[in-house]
This record gives sequence, structure tokens and C-alpha cells, in this order.
Amino acid sequence: MTKQLIFTAAMLVTLTVFAFSMRKYFLYFRFTKPVKLEKFPKRFRSLFAVAFGQTKILRQPVIGLLHAFVYWGFMIILFGSVEMAIDGIFGTERVFSHLGSIYDVFIAGGDIFGLIIAISILIFLFRRLFLHVKRFYGTEMKPVSKADANIALSFIFLLMVTLVGMNTFYLLDVREAGHEAAGVYPISNYLTSYFSQLPLNQIYFWHEFNWWAHILLIFIFANILPYSKHFHVFMSVPNVFVSSVEPLGKLETMESIRKEVSLMLNPNAQLSNDNQNVIPKFGVSDVDDVSWVNYFNALSCTECGRCTAVCPANITGKLLSPRKIMMDVRARMKEKGPGLVKEGIGFSDGKSLLGGYISEEELWACTLCNACAQECPVNINQPSIILNMRRYLVLEKSSAPSGLNTVFTNIENNGAPWQFSSQDRLKWAEEIYING
Repeated sequence: MTKQLIFTAAMLVTLTVFAFSMRKYFLYFRFTKPVKLEKFPKRFRSLFAVAFGQTKILRQPVIGLLHAFVYWGFMIILFGSVEMAIDGIFGTERVFSHLGSIYDVFIAGGDIFGLIIAISILIFLFRRLFLHVKRFYGTEMKPVSKADANIALSFIFLLMVTLVGMNTFYLLDVREAGHEAAGVYPISNYLTSYFSQLPLNQIYFWHEFNWWAHILLIFIFANILPYSKHFHVFMSVPNVFVSSVEPLGKLETMESIRKEVSLMLNPNAQLSNDNQNVIPKFGVSDVDDVSWVNYFNALSCTECGRCTAVCPANITGKLLSPRKIMMDVRARMKEKGPGLVKEGIGFSDGKSLLGGYISEEELWACTLCNACAQECPVNINQPSIILNMRRYLVLEKSSAPSGLNTVFTNIENNGAPWQFSSQDRLKWAEEIYING
């Protein structure tokens, strides 16, 4: 009974702290722009292929496969974690064991993946600490980001060690008691030979130690994640679902511009009177101008650097880093969000995303090739934010590189990007003899 009370108290504290952390994000989403989700069949196909199938991460055959193993392993181990929570609250023992062969498959899978994930994590830590992979570095990658990654990987490694340890001493415990073990444990069964000489009281102690260590590590890790770049553990799967299902490169139409063009083409057109007296703001200058999907993208970014590694602008030495764009959106909301929650949509702290975090030079370096969005393993759309910040510069500030301003002027005056009128457009062909 004491164990149940302690466990229930620990779970209630965990859920309370987690709810408090998540409440902040839910409040921040209120200050982003609405986006309507459509084409749900496509979204579900993308969810199963990209999120569950890990198709994009598997483009890198070795490291990608290890990452996929970690993800798939966690999905299977989650079954055991739920069982542990139920056992902890109600004082049961292996409550799902009545599921028979299904239970055996999940428990055996968790036992095997516990070892695979532990080995994978050690490889990841070795790469980060000793191989100095280029995409793990950059001006935006501060020491706290590197420490964040190492702490998260260490937590996962300890989770796997305690999982396998719990299973190993569980097998020894039930054997000493003359009972049959619930479930199949391929890895732990092998490890029991190394601890079979321990006295019964120590076997019981180490089983309980690993059980409590594993579940408490889960509780602690769950409450660290909302403050970590590894928040993508929770956010990446839903992010794939809400991400754009349109072909990469298709530009979003600005509704305010569409209405203006409709009126120009047909002055008698009857348009909606919604927000008729509200002067629209074109593009994005600060974090409360981005859509909720953009902000969701930012929270899902794990700073892996795959986007920046394939960015042609970054590769050629320009300032642009698609990873930095997402990190800046997240950091700016963290800075401005509390003020927005406290004072409302009119709050201003005298700073902005554009200029304060992201420079014009970065934005105009982007070629909108969409290589970053193509490569992102969780379907983040970095060009969407870049494009909308450019729109703000052009439409609100009349600020663009001189070459673009010349093109804009020519289109306005001549209906084409060239510096001659439409009447002179075919003069180049006058002296060309065409044999009819």
C-alpha cells in the first residue's frame, strides 16, 4: 500500500508539473494566426509514411536506421510503461500478462529494443563528443544546445539500462519464488546468468531499484522535455500531421492580396464584410504574425541541422541557416509570449523577430529551393516563414534588394520585368527573316 501511495503521489506531481508546462504553450498558440487544415487523407498517408515509417530519416542508411530503431523501440516500450503505471497505482503485477502471445511479443520487443536503443545512444554520444559532425555546429548552436542533447541522450541511455535491469532481476525473482515469468525476455534471460549467485534479498532490492529508477526517470524526463529541444519527442508526430501536404515550392496565397486583386479585376465583386474596417498587415515581422502551424514547426525542431547542411546559401558561406530560423521563432515566442499572455495582442516590448533575431541579409539569401523542407525528417516548412517575412519587407517596408526593386518597377510600368514597354517587346525579331 505504501508503494502505491508513493507512486500515485509521484505521478500526480509529474502530471501537474507537465500540465503547467504545457499550459504555457497552449496560451502562446492563441496569439498565432489561424490556418485551416484540409486534405485529411493525404495527412494520414504522410503521418504513416514520415512519422511512423521514418522514410525521411532512413535516407541516411546507417545513422538513419539507428534513429528509426530508437523511435520504433520507444513505441513498443511505451506498452510496458503504461503497464508499469497501472501496476504502480493499483498494486498489481504485470497487469497486461493475460493478453497471452500479444503480451509476449510486446515484452520481448521491448527487451530487445532496450539493448538496441542503449547501443544506438552510445553511438550517438560518441559521434557528438568525438567525431565533430559538421551539421551539429554553427553560430546558432550555443553550448547549452550541445549540453541539452547530451543530457537527453544520457537520460535515454539510463532508461534503457534500468529497463533491462528491471527485467533481468524480475526473472531472477520469480525463479527464486518458483513462479513462471510473465512475458518473454530474450536479452534479460541471457543476463540472468551473471547475477544468479546473488542472495534473494539483493535480487529483490535490485528489481525494486530498477523499477523505481526506470519509472522516475520517465517522470523526470517527461518534465524536462518541454524546456528542451527534444520536445520533438511529443511534437514531431502531430507536426507531420499538421504540416503542409502541398507540393514543395507552392506559394501560399495571401487572402488580403487576393481580395485586392479581385476588386481590381471586378470592382462590383461582392466580398465578405468580415474585418472590413481592419487594415491588414502583410507578411510576418514578429512571432505573433506567424501561423500556428509555423509555431508548431518551431516547437518540433530538434536542431539536427539536416536542413542547414543541404541549404545552398549556407553551403556557399551566406548567413542563412534554416535551423536558426526555427530556433529564432521558438526563442522569440519564449521572450514575447509571457507579455502577450499578460497584456494581450497589443503587447509590445520594443523588439521583433525581424531585425532582432533574423536579419534581412539572411532572408534574401534564401533561394526558396525548398531543400531544407525536403530534408527535414519531421516535415518542417522553413521557407514558409522566410517567404512571409520577405513579404513584410516588400509590402510593408518597401525594402528589397535593388535588383528586385527594378523588377517591381518594370512590372508596374511595363507589365513585364524588362526595361522596355510591351509595344517594343518584339523589336528584336524585326530583322530576322522567317521563311514561311
